Amino acid sequence: MRGINHQNTKAFLEVVRAGQWEKDVRLLPYQDIKWKEVYRLATEQSVLGLVLAGLEHSDVKPPQVLLLQWIGEVQVIEQRNKDMNAFVAHLIEKLRKTDIKALLVKGQGVAQCYEKPFWRVSGDVDLLLSDENYQKAKELLIPLGEVTESEDVAKKHLALKINGFDVELHGRMPFGISCRADNVVDEVLEDSLQKGGVGKWSVGETDVFMPNPDNHILIVYTHFLRHFFIEGVGLRQICDWCRLLYTYRDSLNYELMESRIRKMGLISEWKAFASLAVDTLGMPVEAMPFYDAQFKNKGNKVLRRVLQNGNFGHNNNLSYRARYSGITYKIVATWRRLRDFASLVLMFPVDSPKFFFTYLYNKTK
Repeated sequence: MRGINHQNTKAFLEVVRAGQWEKDVRLLPYQDIKWKEVYRLATEQSVLGLVLAGLEHSDVKPPQVLLLQWIGEVQVIEQRNKDMNAFVAHLIEKLRKTDIKALLVKGQGVAQCYEKPFWRVSGDVDLLLSDENYQKAKELLIPLGEVTESEDVAKKHLALKINGFDVELHGRMPFGISCRADNVVDEVLEDSLQKGGVGKWSVGETDVFMPNPDNHILIVYTHFLRHFFIEGVGLRQICDWCRLLYTYRDSLNYELMESRIRKMGLISEWKAFASLAVDTLGMPVEAMPFYDAQFKNKGNKVLRRVLQNGNFGHNNNLSYRARYSGITYKIVATWRRLRDFASLVLMFPVDSPKFFFTYLYNKTK
């Protein structure tokens, strides 16, 4: 993987900024851009549509053959999003008919914060449910699809494939590597499920409810931060966080947000990603809470790791998952987690070791 100062990487990041904020970008200073490399980075980071949106504002374009291929792939992404939105509406209506209340988290709901929501690469349909509704949803949906992973009873998590779409049921959404953070996340989920802390997205005639922005931002943040510490996370998840913060910047409860982040003990990590958002991804500084220019060096280190690992660590060698089983798999997986956390000690010298031991403890419970 080329460094963040390589001209192809710089060109890629310039176009990501342009797509993220719908701003013009000048690529003329970059000589001899290898557009296949830019395309590869966009694919690895799951921002193919976002980068194409940026190219609409660019003074330099890829060769026509590659550009047409790119446009064709984004048209497929667009159609997939339209189909997924229709599926989400259908799924929510089916749940409601049996008096099951569910909140949509991440994914399609966050996509609505983009200028071109259909161009965001879609993922799973994640549903957050109370204990009672989680059990009822399992009984209703398992016969309609295929269970793709064994249920995690402790986390109340079940993965299904229904009508070609990946659906995940969540009774909890723990950070999993910090007990302090888990306690706050549980409070956020309770506020969303039990205390009316919700927002709404209308899909045709169907109202789809989601955690309200104050809650949703914390859910998205802890989700991608966990992946950052374990195997890797891509720019798409970070861009989602930025767009949520930007879209609701005038209505967020910043005092509550800061209280929660500090209570979780994740303010240093927030400031590192805030630096990445502002200094690299071009987010307006006034829309990024708790930005601290002194964290620019850490922000650059975060960027290197994100580019190195790819979306959800897809650049890493993950063949061990299929190669090993039983106790051997557990040993290999634990060794890889140790490497993940150890590689972040210089960046987060206090939290990284603590998170690793919490991870181990949770695995042995």
